[in-house]
Amino acid sequence: MTIVTCSLLAGSACNNAGPKKSVAEDSTAAVPAIEVQPYGEVDGEPVSQYTLANGKGMIVKVINYGGIITDIITPDKDGNAGNVVLSYDSLAGYRQKGNPYFGTLVGRYANRIAKARFNIDAAEYKLAANNNGNSLHGGLKGFDKAIWKATPLPGDSSLLLEHTSPDGEEGYPGTLQAQVIYTLTANNGLKIEYVATTDKPTPVNLTNHTYFNLSAGKDSTILNHVLQLDAPSYTPVDAQLIPTGKIEPVKGTPMDFTTAKRVGDDIGNVKGGYDHNWVFEKEGLQTVGSLYDPGSGRFMTLATSEPGVQFYTGNFLDGSLKFTRNGAYYGKNAGLCLETQRFPDSPNQPSFPNTILKPGARYTQTTIYQFSIK
Repeated sequence: MTIVTCSLLAGSACNNAGPKKSVAEDSTAAVPAIEVQPYGEVDGEPVSQYTLANGKGMIVKVINYGGIITDIITPDKDGNAGNVVLSYDSLAGYRQKGNPYFGTLVGRYANRIAKARFNIDAAEYKLAANNNGNSLHGGLKGFDKAIWKATPLPGDSSLLLEHTSPDGEEGYPGTLQAQVIYTLTANNGLKIEYVATTDKPTPVNLTNHTYFNLSAGKDSTILNHVLQLDAPSYTPVDAQLIPTGKIEPVKGTPMDFTTAKRVGDDIGNVKGGYDHNWVFEKEGLQTVGSLYDPGSGRFMTLATSEPGVQFYTGNFLDGSLKFTRNGAYYGKNAGLCLETQRFPDSPNQPSFPNTILKPGARYTQTTIYQFSIK
C-alpha cells in the first residue's frame, strides 16, 4: 500500500487549512523520535508498542495489534501525570474473550448493522451476527483484531497504520485499503486521521473505541465527569440498540448535553445507560464538545469531521476483565467512549447519511482529542 501524503490526509505533518471553529494547530517544534518496543506475538506475528511523545510531557502509546491506544498520559492540575484511558498490563488483556474494544480501531463498520445484513444494488450481503443477531464493530474479526503495518512518519510525532481487508472478509464486499495516522501534536492534541478506498461498493464507518477516565483511575467511575456536546438531536434505538430510523431533538430529555452537565445527572433516566448516537449540525472539521473531570482538572475537547458521535458510558463493564492495568477493577461506568462516526445501521436506514463507499472515491475522517487543564 502506498504511504499517504499531505494530499491524502490533510493536516498530517503539513499544517493544512484548519476547521471553522477553534481547534489547536500543530506546532513545527521538534519532538522526540518514536520509540518502539516488543509487545508479544499473535499467531507468530510480532506485535510492537509505539511511544509518541511531545515537548510538554504528554505521551501516547499505540500497539499495531488492533491499532490500540494503550496509554494517553497527561498531567492533572497539580502536574501529576496519569493514564486517562482504560487499559491492560499486557497483550493478553487485549486478546481475552470479551475484551470490550479497549482503545481499538474499529471497522470495517463501527457500531451495529441490524440483523447482520444489508443490500447494495439489490444484492444481499450477510455478516457475522455477533451481537444479539446483529453485526457489531465489523464482526468476529474486525479491524480491532488485525495486525496493522506500522510506519513512524517524519516531521511530527506521527504513526501511520495500514491494513488491507480482503473481498468477502466478515461478509463485506470489496477489498478495502485502510490507512490511519495517529499524531501527537506539540500542544497536547491527539489527532486521528483515516482514509479508505475500495474496489467494490461497500459500507465503511471507521472510529476509535478508547474508554476515557480523566481522573486516571482516582475516581472509579466517570459519573462525575462533565460533558458538553453541540448536538441538538440524536438517533433513538430499540431494545437491541438498533436505531429506529428517526432523528429526534434532545431538548427536554436526558439526552440533552448542549449545556455542560454531569454524566451522572440523568443517566438513571436512560434505560441501560447512555449508548446512543448524537447528531451534530455542522460541516467539516469543527470542535463539537468537551469533557471535564473536576477532581483532576483535566479538560478534553473533541473536534471531528463526522456527523455523529456514539457516547457510551461503559454500561456492560462488570469487573470481570482480567489483566487490567495495576489490577484495576473496571466496573460499570468505569470509562466512557466518544466514538466519532457515521450513523449506526445506515446501510439499512434510507433517511441516514449514506455510508456506501464506491470505487474511485475516498472515505476520510478526522478526529482530534485535545487535552489541557481547567
